[in-house]
Amino acid sequence: MATSTNLQGAVQVIPHENGFGAEISGIDLAKPLSESARAGILRAWADHAVLSFRDQPLTLDQLEAFTLAIGPFGRDPFIQSMPGRPNVLELRREPNEKATNFGAGWHSDWSFQEAPPAATLLRSEVTPPVGGETFFADGRRAYDDLSETLQRLLAPLKAVHSAGRAYGVQGIFARETEARTMKILVSEEADTQLSHPLVRTHPLSGRKALYISPVYTVGIEGMTEKESQALLTFLFAHMIQPQYIYKHHWTEGALLMWDNRCTMHLAKGGYDGHLRVMHRTTVAGEIPV
Repeated sequence: MATSTNLQGAVQVIPHENGFGAEISGIDLAKPLSESARAGILRAWADHAVLSFRDQPLTLDQLEAFTLAIGPFGRDPFIQSMPGRPNVLELRREPNEKATNFGAGWHSDWSFQEAPPAATLLRSEVTPPVGGETFFADGRRAYDDLSETLQRLLAPLKAVHSAGRAYGVQGIFARETEARTMKILVSEEADTQLSHPLVRTHPLSGRKALYISPVYTVGIEGMTEKESQALLTFLFAHMIQPQYIYKHHWTEGALLMWDNRCTMHLAKGGYDGHLRVMHRTTVAGEIPV
């Protein structure tokens, strides 16, 4: 089993058994971070990809301040931000809502952008007593376990990304009939496409990871639709095998920070009849290589 390490003083990094995900304890994120604590969090994030911080009763100002300690805000398209908070999204689902829970398909946040966000931060404000887990898939170990032959095949490939399936004018949200508290901004902009390396190299760790997701990856450059879908279907199924999955159970007042450059995630439902409120920010990233 992985052992815990100190960041600074009583601050501990407690990795999960396989090293994918870690819990950070002994730190109050409502206070400004020392440079050594910040550096330690960034190292742990590069090593473990998903970090959880329990019992963090943050105001929105404090959430924004911690986000900026990690990096500048990213751009969140297609979802209405909170009034007066252009960089904070409120993910709210009322007890009587029947619409599918937000984030219900496997994805890496905003991978259709030229420079997708490096990090997403999500803090639980109101946590339902059942359901609502977030699942993460580790694109690094999933890549490492592929044969050398397949790794060589994937190395030069570029995957095509688009938000059209979700937020386009003919997308899922455009066709939605159930009422939703969150305001989704359907747009023709979502139907545009761009390409990123199918295998992405992490700028901090240097590790390679599969950089694809069923929601936003719509094809592979230079392949027919039938060819690209066959390969993508195999890779999607490979990535979500149990050995690559971390299942996060939420507690009220917890903060989760994950690396979009080497993971994809899925928000589970199962809490109909209960209020769920989360606050989300993103940290700007770089053009994938």
